[in-house]
Amino acid sequence: MTFRFRAIFALLLTALATAFPALAQTQVRASLVAADASIQPGRPITVALRLQHKEHWHTYWINPGTGLATSLAWKLPEGWKAGDILWPAPKVLRDKKGNVTGNGYEDDLLLPVTLTPPADLKPGSRVQLKATADWLMCEDVCIPGNTEVSLTLLVTTEPPVPAAEWGARIGAVLARLPRADPGWAVSASRVGGDITLAVKAAGGSGPAHAPGALHFFAADGLVAYDLPQVLSAEGGIYTLKLKADASAPADAKRLVGVVTAANGWNAEGTLPGLAVDVALAAAPAASAAKSTAAAASGGASTAAPAAAAGSLAGTLLLAFLGGLILNLMPCVFPVLGIKILGFVNQAGHQRGRIVAHGLVFTGGVLGSFWLLAGALAVLRAGGDQLGWGFQLQSAPFVYGLAVLLLVFGMNMSGVFEFGLSATAVGGELQMKSGYAGSFFTGVLATVVATPCSAPFLAPALGAALAVPPLESFAIFTSIALGLSMPYLLLSIFPGAVKVLPRPGAWMETFKQFMAFPLYGTVGYLVWVLAAQTSEEGFLWTLLSFAVIALAVWIYGRWNAPGASASRARLGVAGLVVVGAAGLWLGWPRSVNAGATPAAGQPPAVVWDAWSPEAVAKLRGEGRVIYVDFTARWCATCQTNKKIVFASDEVLRYFAENRIVALRADWTNKDPRITTELARFQRSAVPFNVLWKPGRDQPVILPELLTPGIVLDALRGK
Repeated sequence: MTFRFRAIFALLLTALATAFPALAQTQVRASLVAADASIQPGRPITVALRLQHKEHWHTYWINPGTGLATSLAWKLPEGWKAGDILWPAPKVLRDKKGNVTGNGYEDDLLLPVTLTPPADLKPGSRVQLKATADWLMCEDVCIPGNTEVSLTLLVTTEPPVPAAEWGARIGAVLARLPRADPGWAVSASRVGGDITLAVKAAGGSGPAHAPGALHFFAADGLVAYDLPQVLSAEGGIYTLKLKADASAPADAKRLVGVVTAANGWNAEGTLPGLAVDVALAAAPAASAAKSTAAAASGGASTAAPAAAAGSLAGTLLLAFLGGLILNLMPCVFPVLGIKILGFVNQAGHQRGRIVAHGLVFTGGVLGSFWLLAGALAVLRAGGDQLGWGFQLQSAPFVYGLAVLLLVFGMNMSGVFEFGLSATAVGGELQMKSGYAGSFFTGVLATVVATPCSAPFLAPALGAALAVPPLESFAIFTSIALGLSMPYLLLSIFPGAVKVLPRPGAWMETFKQFMAFPLYGTVGYLVWVLAAQTSEEGFLWTLLSFAVIALAVWIYGRWNAPGASASRARLGVAGLVVVGAAGLWLGWPRSVNAGATPAAGQPPAVVWDAWSPEAVAKLRGEGRVIYVDFTARWCATCQTNKKIVFASDEVLRYFAENRIVALRADWTNKDPRITTELARFQRSAVPFNVLWKPGRDQPVILPELLTPGIVLDALRGK
């Protein structure tokens, strides 16, 4: 479930809870219970949220799949600290038809939490522990639950005594919490969307206990919760084949969660869940090629490609066929449509020039593939784990390619006439200086081909990334020849060219039609950029496309055929100035969050989620806190962040003074944020406040911010 859908879902459920509070309380009853009968000053105590589910009803785990996880908002006396919920091993939740609906719990559930009291509690006093519990309960329908739970305990200096009713039960829950076990070793690897989790008995002597019916629950949503998990067991090694969630990041570094066993991970069955927190390694190249080949060929056709890939000749054949079929792929076809127009334009001209254009186009494809093969060989020699399309892992490269294709599309739509040699369109330029256009079209075809995979191409690429450099070059050459072969044949055999329609007015319509596949490719590249840039950076990237489109329109409007020299110069100047502004605005600067900044460059601000509890905790630690109440639909909010946090001086001050940045995101309705805004007589965003140690009230900043305003507030001016 996407974040946006979850947010809408949560709003609907909140409205439903308001309308039917009594119904919500009858399906799941909540209460607060304690493991000990009393409290000792400074000594942590375990309490638990008890959820009593009506038959067939369930609530949700920390990663619910669908639904919402249970939460606790504590209202504790001064000096108390609350830990996170300690989640027992969940179970797979299914509806009456057997479909997987999420991860969670049924029956009588205890969710333990550790509370730490201050050391100066007065013996003989009574302390009331209060919290607001929120949960989502589902059967055929889902209803949100919300209630305040509380518990009053006596403070004593006597040794703790387990509570008569709950001490043993909470102790049993704590003993069964998921944890790592020295008897089992866990490892994980990933190839694309396929994740392999392996659990084996430590020491290699084979397990004394054989766990059964394993299932992995990802704590962070990396693994698709509703897809089958394939289990295999051999020689004391238990392997689960998992599928990554479609919305999960492709560059995840760790696999975190719980793998459960129906009969537990020990002979007594007291450890139902084994905690998993391991590095997510890339599979060895050979196994990656094998996995990719199997996925690409599929079903009964797997045997033939696998057999062919067993020798270099077979791999070269597969590579050629894969390159040939690449012409039909949606990311290649738009660019090659440009080349088809070039052939139509050439019809009726000298055969030698037509052949030369086909050879130059092939040279562009070959040169580009050789450059890619060389780059891969150099980087692999340096120890990098790389795959096909690695250049698309660079946000600046993806952005530049998207801008290039956007400009090409606008050219083909008739917004302007510019760069005809680059697009291989236009009879006079095609025949005189259009060889550069043919070569560049071959280069562009290669660049946009890298995200695509076609039948037979995947195993060939897998082999190319695993074999020695010389064989790898041969495979890349075969792919290039397959990609360029239809156009080479059209240029060599003039009869085939004559079959193509003659140039005419229809070409303009066809040219404009071919712009739309280019726009579709731009849309795909923008989707890639969304995962490579920060949230704010992506917004400015999108806006930059509008500015660049404006620059191109200015050029086309003032530099049209027949325009005067001064008017044409104005068009060129507008293109350069406005286009440069657009590129500056959208150039990706926040790439791959967590990357190490360049030498001398201050680190970007890391935003944590705002909550009243987070503010109270940080104030107790004497930290300076910057809180940004914001929303994605608030244009002023985005402008403030763009201006303020693009300043190196602001970033450096935040880093050097360890200022904590909290973001209160009001994009979707959040009653806690609404309440906090109302506390300061506000009902709108942007709203920025600065909490300083020793002050009861924050410094409230103006709606429109500059780096100077923020720095002056931080420095107390």
